Amino acid sequence: MITWRRGEVTAIRRAWRGAVEVTVAVPEPEPARVVRAIAYPHLTGTPEVGDAVLLNTTAQDMGLGTGGYALVVALPERLPADPPAGPGHVVKARYTPMQAVVLGVDEQDSPHHAALSAADSLDGMPVVVADLHSALPAICAGIRAARPDARVVYVMTDGGTLPLWFSMTVDTLRTHGWLAASITVGQALGGDLEAVTLHTGLLAARHVERADVAIVAQGPGNLGTGTRWGFSGVAAGEAINAIATLGGRPVASLRISDADGRERHRGVSHHSLTAYGRVALAAADVIVPALPEPLATRVATDIAPLRARHRIHIEPTEGLNEALQSSPARLSTMGRPLEADHAYFLAAAAAGHWAATHLPT
Repeated sequence: MITWRRGEVTAIRRAWRGAVEVTVAVPEPEPARVVRAIAYPHLTGTPEVGDAVLLNTTAQDMGLGTGGYALVVALPERLPADPPAGPGHVVKARYTPMQAVVLGVDEQDSPHHAALSAADSLDGMPVVVADLHSALPAICAGIRAARPDARVVYVMTDGGTLPLWFSMTVDTLRTHGWLAASITVGQALGGDLEAVTLHTGLLAARHVERADVAIVAQGPGNLGTGTRWGFSGVAAGEAINAIATLGGRPVASLRISDADGRERHRGVSHHSLTAYGRVALAAADVIVPALPEPLATRVATDIAPLRARHRIHIEPTEGLNEALQSSPARLSTMGRPLEADHAYFLAAAAAGHWAATHLPT
């Protein structure tokens, strides 16, 4: 299940919040090779040139979607110091060799425990839900186009990457002030706040981080099997239910494309239709960008089954292209940039724009 390799760090390539990218020489098995690897210093310590490393190269060897990285598991000859004693007993990545203890915002040791014990409502806060992590900067662009002063908090679920540190997008959006904070829920870890469930993560976004609007999406690395139910984005429908249960306003961002080579993702992706049409039992505001023909007609046909439960809104797109082009984070989905899959990013921006114009008074 895991391909292990030993290597030596030969270069530090770059670093961002919570992550370091390195070059590692792997001598065995022959022929020797050089690989790109990523380390999370909070888990492994900070790698330096000359360090021996243990790597997990499984996904890289198989060509799977981990960004082309091997993963640093340990620096066996230079272990990090023991973490300082402190509050927190929530274990994430539980019962794996890399399980880590964090301070949960909702646990008894947290200074926010009392507030979250009493919290039971999002007070009508709009929460934009998306299938893919790549929608995040586009949603933020739409929000900022309408309300540049809005306080936006990202709630990352555990359907994709578990360490939020993997995401250069989040680091860039935080650095430029497009995101006020991040919260990791479930088995995901590495956010500004840690929460045990999506429900407490949403409540923390509202009552601890004072969000005007929140965004819920999985981290990078969507998992899909080409079947109706076998994809990690099914959790988008469950997020709609959680938001409605807590008295928030669920806003559904559609996954739309006229560039994806897979028919099941053209027009409105089957991921959106399954998550919002079958899994989401609560009503949401489903945002459809005004699109050119013939894509507009196809999208209208695709979303027809959603009308029985949800509120469908056609959102004008004036100014959204400029907003998308201003994103400090790179816009890319499945390797396609903004100009190659414009409808995808426009749909996400439209959802953010609609949410920002419907903040509670």
